[in-house]
Formats: sequence, structure tokens, C-alpha cells
Amino acid sequence: MVNLKKYNGVFKLFVIFLTFFFILSCSNKVVHLTKIEGKQLHITEKENQNTEIESFIKPFREHINTDLDSILSYCPITLDKKAINYQSTIGNLMADVTLKRGNIVFKSRENKTIDICLLNNGGIRAILPLGNVTTRTAFQIMPFENTMVVIALKGAQILEMVDYFVTEKQAHPLAGLTFTIDKNNKPKNILVQSKPIDNDRTYYVGTNDYLANGGDSMNFFKKGTATYDLNYKLRNILIDYFKETDTIKSTQDNRIIVE
Repeated sequence: MVNLKKYNGVFKLFVIFLTFFFILSCSNKVVHLTKIEGKQLHITEKENQNTEIESFIKPFREHINTDLDSILSYCPITLDKKAINYQSTIGNLMADVTLKRGNIVFKSRENKTIDICLLNNGGIRAILPLGNVTTRTAFQIMPFENTMVVIALKGAQILEMVDYFVTEKQAHPLAGLTFTIDKNNKPKNILVQSKPIDNDRTYYVGTNDYLANGGDSMNFFKKGTATYDLNYKLRNILIDYFKETDTIKSTQDNRIIVE
């Protein structure tokens, strides 16, 4: 007599095996990346250029170059970052222009006036050479996408700003604020728009979005009571200034005096 119990046990094991097999075969396979290969194509070299790609790009390139090389103004001397009394000719120009053009936007939107402009020396990436000034010149000087921001600071933070200059000894672009550093390396005669500083007053300081967040250790900006983003790129401020100015002028004056 056939032992059915024995075959039933084997059959059950067989069914379990098939079920497990089908589950594994139907499950999603996990794929792991083991190797990445790449090949450099020198499409800028004439012998490797694709004629179709080049014919497609050429009109756009020529249009962009025409815009970038259009003459906007003239600079009679080279303006650079050479520091004298924590100032430079190109830094003074940047601060003065940013304060002036930023005020046009700030006054129209907020009916307020920017008192001071402070930028960072490291943000200026090229000289302004003697000769014709073009849009390309502005891109070389300010290659970044930084926008202008206005921050409301109390007089105490303006004093921190002055102390920052004394400590860092860098020619950061500055306008609207003047002071003297005495022989003991202490600031005195601090004036905002030619008036003595008032610790309780709120001053509006124009800067860029990088510094507004405490960049370059300018932590006093993070203590502002209000922030206004003008959505006005510093590079566009420079371009607009070039467009409206026939001959560029910038000098080193006495906004900072070192005894």
C-alpha cells in the first residue's frame, strides 16, 4: 500500500520550494553602480568641431559678443585695488556707484535713503583699465550674481563696522561713512553723511547678499532690524552706471584717514 502521508509531505515541500523560487524570480533586482567611464571631446578645436553644432551656435555667439563688446563709456586712467589708507580707486568707484544707483530703487520702493554702502574687496575680480569700457568689462569686474541688499542697523553696529575696518586692514569699498584711525589704532571722528554718528539712530546700509549673511566675518550685518532685497545685481548697477556716464571718474579721498 502506498504511503500517502510520505508523498503529501514531499509535495508540500515541493510547493514551498516553487513558491519561494517564483518570489525570488519576480522580486526587483538591486543594481549597483560599479564603474563610471567618460571621454573628453575637444569640441573647441577646429579639427574636432561638428559643423552642424558650430553652425547652430555661431549666430548666438556672435550676438552675445556684439553685446558684450559694445562701448558704453571711457575710463581715462586705470582703476585698481591698490590700497592707500584702506581705500582703492576701483573700490571707491564701486561703493559710490552702488550707493547712488541703489538709492534710486530704495527711495522709490521704501521712501527711505541709503546712508552707507559697504562691499567686500575680494568681490572685485578685475581692474578697470584705461580706455573704452564695455559690458564685458563689467562682467570681468563683477562675475558673480550677487544682488544689492539694504540692511537697517543701529549706530552701535556702525561702530562695529568701523572696528572691523581697523582690525581687518582691508580696502573694502566704502561710501557714506568717514572716520580717522589714530596713532593708537583707535577710530575717531566717525561721521555718517558728514554728521556725527548717533548710537540710537537707525541707518540704512547697502551691501551685497553674501555680506548680508555674515560673509567675510561681517557679522554686524546679521544684527540688522530689517532687510530689503533690491533684486538689483551689482554687475547691472555697474553696467547702468557705464551707460549713463561718458567719462568715468574715481579718486582716493579722505573717507578713511590713517594718522
